[in-house]
Amino acid sequence: MATRASTRSSDRVSWDALRLWGDDAVRVEKLAGGVANDVWSVRVGGELAVGRLGRRGDADLAWETGLLQHLERHGMTVPAPIPTPDGRLFADGLVVMKYVPGGPPQTDADWRRVAETLRELHRLTRDWPQRPGWRSSLDLLQAETGTRINLNAMPAEAIVRCRAAWARLAGRATCAVHGDPNPGNIRMTADAVALIDWDEAHVDVPEIDLGALPGNAAGFDATDFDAATQAATAWQAAVCWKDDYAERKLAEVWPVNS
Repeated sequence: MATRASTRSSDRVSWDALRLWGDDAVRVEKLAGGVANDVWSVRVGGELAVGRLGRRGDADLAWETGLLQHLERHGMTVPAPIPTPDGRLFADGLVVMKYVPGGPPQTDADWRRVAETLRELHRLTRDWPQRPGWRSSLDLLQAETGTRINLNAMPAEAIVRCRAAWARLAGRATCAVHGDPNPGNIRMTADAVALIDWDEAHVDVPEIDLGALPGNAAGFDATDFDAATQAATAWQAAVCWKDDYAERKLAEVWPVNS
């Protein structure tokens, strides 16, 4: 059953902003998968949408919503922001986005379609400005921290391995990357491939996305495939450090011969 925004006192601070999308705006059902955010299906103007509430600042949300608007204008299927009646794309950490139907990739052919979609994202965002506070994998060849990453928290040998993997892509052009193209963040239909959950999107080399896909879906040759998968795996280890997943990913990054 739908619940009106801010009907419980404990919700008033967080979800009160939903009223800015209209007096009929309501939360419907809490959605799985929100780790850094509180994510619900919502109904706005009688249409199903998704509301995401988090603690990110205005500059960060402006970067993300601006990127999604750009991609939608160029024909990509994305959870584009739904503005308030007075034109705001976010308010008090809340973003209301279009609902995107579909299911995860199932076959090798599906993953090749995902690779094509990621390449379109990369093509449309060449020379895109970096997300506020973030660093690319190439920046981290020198820098030590950047939003979700703190190399100082990793063992010295792990830093050497990650940087060696990223250094193989030095000099490559950068673009906006999704940053986490796992099956749970992909919605496929017969007509479209959509990427959802742009929490880890930033500017980087495209291999950070394409190297994370299973089965060489991007169709790299052997040398480029190894470089891409190593860079993407090192990124996953660093951005998730330190949990069991990050340690498993680090184990897949080649050691550096002294």
